[in-house]
Amino acid sequence: MEQAATVPRWVHFSHEADIGVRGIGRTKSEAFEQAALALTEVITETARVIAHEKVNIVCQAPDDELLLVDWLNAVIYEMATRHMLFSRFRVGITDHHLQGSAFGETIDLQRHRPAVEVKGATYTSLSVRQDPAGHWEAQCVVDV
Repeated sequence: MEQAATVPRWVHFSHEADIGVRGIGRTKSEAFEQAALALTEVITETARVIAHEKVNIVCQAPDDELLLVDWLNAVIYEMATRHMLFSRFRVGITDHHLQGSAFGETIDLQRHRPAVEVKGATYTSLSVRQDPAGHWEAQCVVDV
C-alpha cells in the first residue's frame, strides 16, 4: 500500500514529442493542483519561482476531464498573458466548477531559465480518476 507521505505529488510521463503531466493527491482538488505544478515543472524548476503574486482562475466544464484541460489551459493563458510563472496552486472543485488561485511571479529569464513554452493541454491520455487506494490522479499530455 502506498504511504501517505508520497501524496500529493506530480510526475511527467513520455508521449512522443510532447510531455504528459500527472497530478496525484488525496482529493481531486489536490490532484488538479499537482497537475498544474507538473505543468510548470515542464517549463522551469518551481523551486526557482517565488509565490508572491496571486492570480484567481475560475473554470467550469461538463465533466472532470474537460475541467482539467480547461484548468491547465487557463494556467497556461495566465502565464503567457501576464508573463508569469507559478509555483503554488490552490483549487476548490464543486460540481465541475473550479475556483482556483495560482501564486507566482513575473518571469526572470536568468533566474528561471525556461526550457520550453507549453502551448496547451490536450485530450491525449486525458484522465481524472480515483485509484483503489483512494488517491486521485489527474493527467493529460501538454503540447510543447
